[in-house]
Amino acid sequence: MKPKAEITYVYSDDTVRQAVERINMSKFTAVPILDREGRYVGTLRDGDLLWFIIRGEGGEPHTMAVESLEKFRVSEITLSRSEPTAKITDSVEDLIASALQANFVPVVDDRGLFIGIITRSAIIRYYYETYMLTGKKYDHEEAVKALAALSE
Repeated sequence: MKPKAEITYVYSDDTVRQAVERINMSKFTAVPILDREGRYVGTLRDGDLLWFIIRGEGGEPHTMAVESLEKFRVSEITLSRSEPTAKITDSVEDLIASALQANFVPVVDDRGLFIGIITRSAIIRYYYETYMLTGKKYDHEEAVKALAALSE
């Protein structure tokens, strides 16, 4: 798992311009959105930003000047979809199912606070190296411990 401290994310009350700049600097196409209490709110994709900019104020098709993006908050952007969150105790099968929908799975603790992400590639790599290459049978407790330690 990549901990929160090592990934790029935005806050729901950040300006759209701040979100554009963070995503651009990070070179990621999607980042988690958190509220100021640290709860996962959703995932902001570059496509969501693009559609927000193209639709402009009032939903009319046109483009916006970058400076005008200061007027809007991330919470005003319509997200194209929402990802299910995972807990660190979720099974590999649950993580694989979640990762089919997105490049990463947001991980929350028992209080619902965002603690990091598990990337699709980390899940696939773990499953492949642990079970496909070795022929080993799946062990849920072992998988939970190993996924908690995953880092890319």
